[in-house]
Amino acid sequence: MNRTLLLLVAILLSSPAWAQSDVQKRYQTRLIMADNGSTIDLDEGTFTFTGSLSLEDKKHIIIRGKGINKTILSFKNQTDGAEGLRISNAEDIIIENLTVRDTKGDGIKTMNVKGITFRHVNVEWTGPPKAGNGGYGLYPVQCDNVLIDGCTATGASDAGIYVGQSRGIVVKNSKAYHNVAGIEIENSRNADVFDNEAYENTGGVLVFDLPDLAQKQGGNVRVFNNYIHDNNLANFAPEGNIVAGVSDGTGLLILAANGVEVFGNRFIRNQSVSTGIISYLITERPITDKAYYPFSSGISIHDNVYERNPGPPTSRGRFGMLFHSVLKFDQDIPHILYDGIADPATLDKSGKPLPDRRICIRNNKNQSVANLDAGGGFQHVSRDAAPFDCQLEPLKTTATKGR
Repeated sequence: MNRTLLLLVAILLSSPAWAQSDVQKRYQTRLIMADNGSTIDLDEGTFTFTGSLSLEDKKHIIIRGKGINKTILSFKNQTDGAEGLRISNAEDIIIENLTVRDTKGDGIKTMNVKGITFRHVNVEWTGPPKAGNGGYGLYPVQCDNVLIDGCTATGASDAGIYVGQSRGIVVKNSKAYHNVAGIEIENSRNADVFDNEAYENTGGVLVFDLPDLAQKQGGNVRVFNNYIHDNNLANFAPEGNIVAGVSDGTGLLILAANGVEVFGNRFIRNQSVSTGIISYLITERPITDKAYYPFSSGISIHDNVYERNPGPPTSRGRFGMLFHSVLKFDQDIPHILYDGIADPATLDKSGKPLPDRRICIRNNKNQSVANLDAGGGFQHVSRDAAPFDCQLEPLKTTATKGR
């Protein structure tokens, strides 16, 4: 064997990507044994894991890689557990500068964490988008003080960047593409979603309140200064999933949410629903949760830019059938769609919404609006924007304080 070949073999054998036999045990041991206040530095290289990594009951921990393209944790051959990294019952945790790839289930799940930061983290499923991919990329749930900054999520069969049942949320400077939902805020309070790019998903950004969850109602959510474009990917969510009902061509969908302000965004080439405001009732799913509120109210859509290529909306899925068969929106589909289903208890004697429960839409470039009259069987669809020409008090979230 000549000297050049010997040198090449030596380099390959010394690379962290080749020293895989004990890496899972080593990293898991470090997570278990970490003292509060410590930093867990991950090596440079591509490492393959067959089971989930977990961190529990810790405080003030930093998990730090050498960079998104330098520290790659691959779970392609995962046989044990579902998440790549799971963190629970913890406080002040930072995850930064690494990639988690091809997990069996969710990429990084954090649950019951007070103070969780994802910074420069990439979660991805390689190959074409498919239902067999994990549901969520970044997945903080039931957390307080969530910061997602400079992250990327790709290939999730539900939502790439998801925050659920949490409080005090900032999602900024991040990218989500080739997911069913790019960014989703669900049953969460005091959230700011800004300076992100959501593109080539089925739906760019979702703000949902759903039944049968521990935290019943979100609110005080601001979506602003985002670039939400070209979200026309065919829906690949598993059948029965709530996001399986999202139409391709959706920029922003607000479902049964209250207290949402949307401003300064660019909604470009989302070919079906640039912005949708709907109640849970339009899904026709049964509601058994007696504490659940299924209506959207207190929504302000203002000072956004809307553009779309000429052509028809999607013909796929529930909304596709609605567009073509019921609404006859074959070409000139309005940018902003409201299903028209309001809570009767929030209407005054003349049938108009009470001031703080209104849907207000104004000062948007290329604005066009339709009230679908879903509650009346779509019999009186109206394109008159005048009933929505109003202004709500700007929301004042506390989410960005100190961020």
